[in-house]
Amino acid sequence: MQKRSKMFLAVAALSLCGAAQADFTVQMNMVDENGIGKLVGQVVIGETPFGVVFSPSLLGLPQGLHGFHVHENPNCGPKEKDGKKIPALAAGGHYDPAASKRHGLPWGDGHLGDLPVLFVDATGNANNPVLAPRLKIADVKARSLMIHAGGDNHSDSPNPLGGGGARMVCGVIQ
Repeated sequence: MQKRSKMFLAVAALSLCGAAQADFTVQMNMVDENGIGKLVGQVVIGETPFGVVFSPSLLGLPQGLHGFHVHENPNCGPKEKDGKKIPALAAGGHYDPAASKRHGLPWGDGHLGDLPVLFVDATGNANNPVLAPRLKIADVKARSLMIHAGGDNHSDSPNPLGGGGARMVCGVIQ
């Protein structure tokens, strides 16, 4: 029995080491119509048996709840739309490989890139991890991670894409 316990502990320890090696860090920067601005921190992304965890360490953001999404392209640059430069529009839309064409809950059947909202405290810090239960690490590589100016009700009603505001912070996921 002791042999089996030791073997289990060894396998568990190796599993944890492997998971730790799979974690990677995304540098997050403010964005505006002129391009990529100052660094505001980072988000560590790691895979668990329950999905992908996004662990932010961000400073200097507006207090409140913010839309938080994986976007389809690995580019945080501005792009022109209707004659106007839009911050981080080069990131494309929310990651939606199944072409659901709808915004939804992170555990629902909408965009795969829809994450739980990001909470920013009264001092402008965001440190609470969020879990995306449907994602795998392979899904997020070579994409971008976006924080929007407003909240997110995880619905396309009454406003599209959860009613979130402009793209405010972006990072390229390598």
